[in-house]
Amino acid sequence: MFRQAISIGLIIVAALMAVSAQAQDKLVLKSVNVDLPFGDRMFQGPGSEALNNNCLACHSAGMVLTQSVLSKEQWHAEVEKMLTAYKAPIDPKDIDAIVNSLMGVQQAK
Repeated sequence: MFRQAISIGLIIVAALMAVSAQAQDKLVLKSVNVDLPFGDRMFQGPGSEALNNNCLACHSAGMVLTQSVLSKEQWHAEVEKMLTAYKAPIDPKDIDAIVNSLMGVQQAK
């Protein structure tokens, strides 16, 4: 009986090792490096302080200036997404000022 239990135990251990080896082969974690563009350009004009203080932490001014033309509602949704989904360090009281500034920036294009 003891030999039979040991044999069963060895079979189970061998099976678990095979499953574990397969799982390890499928899961590969790799480090990712992201090079953010450097830019010392800042926004100018009405409301630029809100953009400079809240947006330039993650985005360059050039990146913002090359965005597609969006409606005020679409810009508001984008800023809300940055705040909620991406946990951007945006002061909620600045959201309207940011949106209005973005509208002004795209009109100036």
